[in-house]
This record gives sequence, C-alpha cells and structure tokens, in this order.
Amino acid sequence: MNLIRAELLKLFTTSLWWIFAVVLLPLWGLALGYNWLAANVTLGVEGGVDGELAGFGSTETVVSGLYTSGQSAGVLLVVLLGAIMVTGEFFHLTATSTFLTTPRRERVIVAKMIVAVGIAVSVWLITTALNLAAAPLALTNLNQPSYLDESFVWQAIGLNGVAFALWSLVGVGAGVLIRSQIGTVITLSVLYVIGTQVLTLVFFALSQYVWEPFMQLRVLVPTLASDLLITGPQLDDDPPRWVGGLILFGYAAVTAVIGTLITKRRDIA
Repeated sequence: MNLIRAELLKLFTTSLWWIFAVVLLPLWGLALGYNWLAANVTLGVEGGVDGELAGFGSTETVVSGLYTSGQSAGVLLVVLLGAIMVTGEFFHLTATSTFLTTPRRERVIVAKMIVAVGIAVSVWLITTALNLAAAPLALTNLNQPSYLDESFVWQAIGLNGVAFALWSLVGVGAGVLIRSQIGTVITLSVLYVIGTQVLTLVFFALSQYVWEPFMQLRVLVPTLASDLLITGPQLDDDPPRWVGGLILFGYAAVTAVIGTLITKRRDIA
C-alpha cells in the first residue's frame, strides 16, 4: 500500500493529470460528434442508409460506438500516462532513489501497474457517465429508443472498461521497454494513430493481391483488437469478440512481464 500511495503522490503532485483531463474532454466531444453522425446516417429519421455499406457497421455497432464514445482518445491518453509513470522516473532522475528504497524492483512496477489500471478505470467511468447522459439524447433526437434495455449496450460498456485496463498495462510495459520519455510518447502516439491506419491498408492490400484471409488477421493490430472486443465483429469473416480480448490481453501480458524482467536486470545508475 505504501508503494501505491507513493505512486499516487508522484502522479497528483505534478500537472500531468489535469493536463490529460483537460485534453480528454474536447477529444470525447469530437468522438461523440462522429458517432452521432454515424447514428444519424444509419438511423436518421429521414431514412437511414445501410450502415454496412456506409462503413459504419450494423445498428448494434453504431449504438455501441455511441455509448463508448471517447474510447480511442481515452485509451491513447491512458497508454501515454502509464508509460510516463515509468519514464518520468528516469526523466526526473528519481529512478535510482526509488529502486534503492525498494530493492525489489518488480514491486515498484506492480505498484505502477495498479495505479495505472486505477486511473484507466477512472477515465472509463468518467467517459461512461458522459455517454450515458449524452447518447440517449442523441438517439431521442433521431426518434430512436435509448437501447439501454438491450444487453449489447451494457456488454460494450463493460468490455470498454476491460480494454481501458489492458491498455494501461501496455503503457506501463512500453515505458519500461523505452526509457526515454519523449521517445516513448512519440513512438506510442505514432503507432497508435498512424500505425493503425497503415497496417489496416497493408492487410487490405494483402487480402486483395496475396491471400483473401489476410483481412481477418488485421485484428492482430492492438487498436483493431480493442475495437473487436468492444463493438464485436464488423465483417462476416471477423472472429468473435473474445479473440480481440485475448489478443489485447496478450499484448498487455507480454509488455508487462518483459518490462518487469528488464527492470530487475537493468542498470539504473
């Protein structure tokens, strides 16, 4: 508990947490606007179009996306925060004193993981509360029910929380693997935003010109695995939700375990 309190103290005595909070709100608003547009196109009162043909997915996918608005931006911030919790120790030259105070370094990393998961769950709760207030209003405006009596809505909300927690562990693990704070932030941001689009195009090209089932393998991309876990399959040949969760858990486990082992052996002087 002392290590967890120490990590919380390190986090909340800096301006980092409120900067992330200020950034989160407008990004959530943009995500809500996009998902409202998707709902307007597929469920609009003037006669919606086929969501599959429009690229937004089924009605279930669109509604689930509306109730999990802000997931992409929130996850990115959670990943970066988890990484900075580790890289900040080296950036501010506190790693030596931290690990000398607690020689069993894995305990420090575990404490950081616990705090990172706690922050991730908090972000999930905040965005979920905002979505539960805004999504029914958006759906009512389209003369649609709130869908809150449908199990798929609550399943998407719950799995969204799981995704937040797993991504926070990926962030901590990445922070251990790449000790440079600037390097970690740039690498994770580029891979998350640009890497997803590039790899999606790569898998699409491979499915068109090499082997059609390559398109199914795109779920190996962490962000797409996260989408699969939350909103479910978008194409007929997509694997079930649990595959996305298993892939995301694999990334979290690998980065966490490797990161902890490296921290135990690495020279911190």
